[in-house]
Amino acid sequence: MANHEQPYDPYIPGQGASGHTTQHAGQDNRTAALQANIQRTEERGTNIEELRDKSDILKDHSHQFQRGANRVMKQMKWKNMRMWMWIILGVVVFIVVIALAVHFGKK
Repeated sequence: MANHEQPYDPYIPGQGASGHTTQHAGQDNRTAALQANIQRTEERGTNIEELRDKSDILKDHSHQFQRGANRVMKQMKWKNMRMWMWIILGVVVFIVVIALAVHFGKK
């Protein structure tokens, strides 16, 4: 029969030259995985801090934008009100002129 070797799996006890070597290799793998996880966690923490800083900046900019928008809205409201006052005044003057023309035109 042919010797079919199975691929190395550090989680199967007794595989490899000796049990000690297998355990040591498994421990090295776990240590490397833990170090990689710690590194990713630190990077994630840095990214979170950067995101917090950016969100604070965006929050400040949004408050500035809101104040500016409110100021512009008030300016436009008064501009609109003045326009309507002029239109109403023009209509009233036009009606008075027509009324006076009709009143004095009959005599």
